[in-house]
Amino acid sequence: MNEIDLVLFDRDGTLVHDVPYNGDPDLVRPVDTAREALGLLRDRSIATGVVTNQSGVARGLLSADDVRRVNERVDELIGPFDVWAVCPHGPDDGCRCRKPRPGMIEWAAGRLGIPPGRTAVIGDIGADVEAARRAGALGVLVPTPVTRSQEIAAAAHVAPDLARAVRAVLSGRLRVTRSRAEERITKAACDRAGRAR
Repeated sequence: MNEIDLVLFDRDGTLVHDVPYNGDPDLVRPVDTAREALGLLRDRSIATGVVTNQSGVARGLLSADDVRRVNERVDELIGPFDVWAVCPHGPDDGCRCRKPRPGMIEWAAGRLGIPPGRTAVIGDIGADVEAARRAGALGVLVPTPVTRSQEIAAAAHVAPDLARAVRAVLSGRLRVTRSRAEERITKAACDRAGRAR
């Protein structure tokens, strides 16, 4: 059984509906199963956190204060989260934190004293699960309309929604993979995990 002590979530498109370069807290809307998913984790005293790329800061479209205010609104609606990690860099800045690099995951897990191997990362694009893989964490993809078909095909674990992703993580049947295509979760596997809770 794979013990998970921390679940890190991508923010935009995963926990809340994606509004590109959102700097307005009033536009924050949680996805349908966010509260349910987080409740499942909190009921089991599993730590939660957010790891989010915010390149709008580097592009001059957002300020760090805009990002902070939006994060605070997310925390008000579906938090509190145990840890937040934000990468303000652009794609070409060469930082270690921007997903798909593993820096934010390693930092967030380290901040809570939890090894990456006991951490799951749930996100809506390939960069989220690739960052998890590089950090040695469990990655689960929850596709949205912006998720590319190649990202879905390459993901080791895929779930149809956030609550089923969390149930699958909690089932203990998922394994941290070094291979991107080693194992896939189908809708049926996610449904079985939900019934087993």
